[in-house]
Order: sequence, then structure tokens, then C-alpha cells
Amino acid sequence: MPAKLTPFSYTVLVLVGENGAGAHDLVRMMRQGRIFWAAAESQYYAEPKRLAQEGYLDARREPGQTRDRTHYTLTARGRDAVADWLAEPSAFVRIQNEPAVRLLGADLARDEADVVAGLTGIRSAVAEQLDQFDRAREIAVGLPHRRRYIEINEQLNMRILEAFSEWLDAVERELA
Repeated sequence: MPAKLTPFSYTVLVLVGENGAGAHDLVRMMRQGRIFWAAAESQYYAEPKRLAQEGYLDARREPGQTRDRTHYTLTARGRDAVADWLAEPSAFVRIQNEPAVRLLGADLARDEADVVAGLTGIRSAVAEQLDQFDRAREIAVGLPHRRRYIEINEQLNMRILEAFSEWLDAVERELA
């Protein structure tokens, strides 16, 4: 029976991509693009191992900066699985939006000002994400086979961050 591939499995396979990657690379990519897929760092270490055991990835040891690391590459089975998945209709976006839940619970707060203070702190995270776009542009130059796709995704990221900033403005206006 074939292994069950989850949306996260496909995320890992796509991130491994043409050039291959180690789990530490996957964690770095996740940190740089966390608008697209958030998962515990431990999952980015565990899932490639599972996918290698199931034949979707090859694993080999390579020298790292401090010790040997496992480098993963796609197998033919992994490439076929990704190609099949890419041809399937995509599910609608799954969103885990803690700030929206916090706003929904504002009626339970001691004071709406507490909610505003708790939410507006997110502005620094938005600014951090914007700063990471510069790094993403640098990375895109080194990935000519993905550059166009990275740039289109960056446009989506910008719109998400702009919408979030506007939402925060509305929260401050309405609750102030």
C-alpha cells in the first residue's frame, strides 16, 4: 500500500525540488516563507526521513559546517507524485489566523485596549516579513528554474501583508 502523502508531504517534496535540500535547508526556507506553510520545525526534520523511507526521496550524508548532514533529492517516484499532485485541483487556502480569533474574543477582554495592544504588536512581524523579501530576491537569483514562481508568490505575500496592515489599521480605528 502506498504511503499517504499529505499537503505537508508535498510541501517538503516541492521544497527539496531540483537541487535537493537538507532538513536544515527546509527549516530555513520555512522561516523565510512562513506565510505559505507553517509547521513545527521538528516536522521539517521528520517528514523527509519518512519520505525517504517510502521511496519519494533519496538520502545521502554530506559534510556540513560542523558535522555530516543528510541531503535529500527527489526520486522518480517523488517527481511523479509531485507532478500528479500539481495536476489535481487545489484545495482552498487553509488559514490559521490567531489574530482574527483574538479579535473575535474581544468581548471577553477586560478592556478592548488590551486587545488592540496585543494585536498591534504584530506590526513588527509584518515588517520582518517585508525585510525577508530582500533575502528572497537574492535566493531567487540563484534558482533560475524557480525565479518566476518565487516572484509571483512574492506578489501574493505583499498583498497578504498589505491586507494585514490595513486590517490592523481598522482594528485600531474601531477599538480605539
